[in-house]
Amino acid sequence: MISTTDSTNIQQAINGSHRSEQHKSRDQYRHPQQTLEFFEVKANMSVVEIWPGGTGWYTEILAPLLKDEGTFYAAHYSANSGIPYFTKNLKKFSAKINAQPEIYGKTIVTALQPPEYLTIAPNNSVDRILTFRNVHNWMKNNQADTIFKTLFDTLKVGGILGIVEHRAVAGSNQDPKALSGYVTEQHVIALAKKAGFTFVAKSEINANTKDSTLHPKGVWTLPPSLRLKDQHREKYLAIGESDRMTLKFVKQHL
Repeated sequence: MISTTDSTNIQQAINGSHRSEQHKSRDQYRHPQQTLEFFEVKANMSVVEIWPGGTGWYTEILAPLLKDEGTFYAAHYSANSGIPYFTKNLKKFSAKINAQPEIYGKTIVTALQPPEYLTIAPNNSVDRILTFRNVHNWMKNNQADTIFKTLFDTLKVGGILGIVEHRAVAGSNQDPKALSGYVTEQHVIALAKKAGFTFVAKSEINANTKDSTLHPKGVWTLPPSLRLKDQHREKYLAIGESDRMTLKFVKQHL
C-alpha cells in the first residue's frame, strides 16, 4: 500500500526544478504520480528502470525519489552494442546524469543487451522493475522471452514488475514483431506469465480513447514523435500520446 508520505515523496520528485518544461508537459499523458503509486514505488526501495532511452524521462523522477533511502538502477543499452541508435542514446543519457550529480549521482547504470548483457542488478535483489513503452522493441528484436526471464530472475520474491506499453485493440491479430509499436494486453500478459510472473492488476491510468491505433507510421505518428511532421499535425496533436496499458505483475516464487 502507498501512504500519504509515499505519495508526497513522488510528487516532490515530479515537481523538481531539474525537470524541463518539455518533459513536464508530457505528465498529462503519462500520469507519473498515479502510475508510480499503482506500481507501489516507495523511496526506500531498490528499483530498476529498463531502457530509459536518451532523455531518461522517468529517470528524472525515479533518481531523486530513490537517492536518499533507496537504490536506483538504470538498465540501459550496452556501450559495446555496435548499434548506432543504442550507443547514441546511451551517450546522451550518460551526459545527462553526469551533468547533475546532485540529482543522478547515485544512479547505477547497468546494461541489458541480449544475449551478452543480462545482469541488470543482482538476482533476487530488487523490489520493483519498471519498463515504459519497451515491450514492442523486445518483440522486434526477438528478445522478449529472454528479457522477461531476466526481469523475473532479478526481482525479489514478492517484487513487482510494472509495465506501461502502447496498447493494440483487444482481440486484434498480434504482429510478432510489433512493427506498429502496438501490442495487445493479452500478448504482454502471456509473455510475463511464460517467464513465471503472476498477473496482479491492470489500470486505465494511461488509457487514451482518442487513439484508434491505426496510423500511417504506427505509434510514432502521434506525439511526441510526430513522424509525419506537419502533415495532419493538428489532428495528431489533438489525439495526444498513444493509448497505453498499465499492468502489474508479481514474482511469487524463485
